[in-house]
Amino acid sequence: MADRYGNDVLSGDWRKPKNGRTVEVEIEKGMVVEEPTSGFVGAIVRWEHGVVDLEDRHGKIRTYPLGPGFWIDGKPVSLRPPKKAGPAKMTRTASGSVAVDNVRAKVARASRIYVEGRHDAELVEKVWGDDLRIEGVVVEYLEGVDDLVEIVNRFQPTPGRRLGVLVDHLVEGSKESKIAAQVSNRYVRVVGHPYIDIWEAVKPSSVGIKAWPRIPHGQDWKKGVLQSFGWPATDQADVAAAWKHILSKVNSFADLDPALLGRVEELIDFVTLD
Repeated sequence: MADRYGNDVLSGDWRKPKNGRTVEVEIEKGMVVEEPTSGFVGAIVRWEHGVVDLEDRHGKIRTYPLGPGFWIDGKPVSLRPPKKAGPAKMTRTASGSVAVDNVRAKVARASRIYVEGRHDAELVEKVWGDDLRIEGVVVEYLEGVDDLVEIVNRFQPTPGRRLGVLVDHLVEGSKESKIAAQVSNRYVRVVGHPYIDIWEAVKPSSVGIKAWPRIPHGQDWKKGVLQSFGWPATDQADVAAAWKHILSKVNSFADLDPALLGRVEELIDFVTLD
């Protein structure tokens, strides 16, 4: 039997407005909304202190309080300002320094940092390169320290032209320590690490080895390392390939031994003294 009175008008969500319930919307610049009471339609151009400015297609601007009472695409909305972004996450360079965005490298200082060889320079560049560019510090390599005293004399250090030197295997009684002791200029700082070669300053765990091997005195250290690992060790190309692999494993200061970290930081501070 048919229901002569039709469906129950109270069944379902009878309280629901014809155009739907009001939805809270986070505003953004350029969002088009309508204020239905006045019929004004415009894009959001700014907001502050609990009010929002709408601009229509003729350039006319009206201000309304934020909150309910607007439409978007014919649906009721309540406008609220966007949530404030939290503090920007601090980023750091490979050396652990706070990264500085949108800063051009300074014009190179007269002061310099000298390291023994190409591999030393490449490692310093990879970890401290950002810091050095911001400070305007150039790193050059010596190809050994045998002529260090003469090199220092040619450089002619002064208060505004300082020289920092990073030496391999700078330990008591070594040839390197005796050469370094001959440098007495107050505008020169000679420091070093205890390793025979800069390779050893990379933590073994970063390279995927248990430890750097001990190579007998008198044997070429780098080729001895390659042979102990079973890596190709025929010529200089093999050495270069091995170093490329080692350097690729260095991502930040955390991959280096503290004995090197402190010395490089000391030189950077020294040569950037005003």
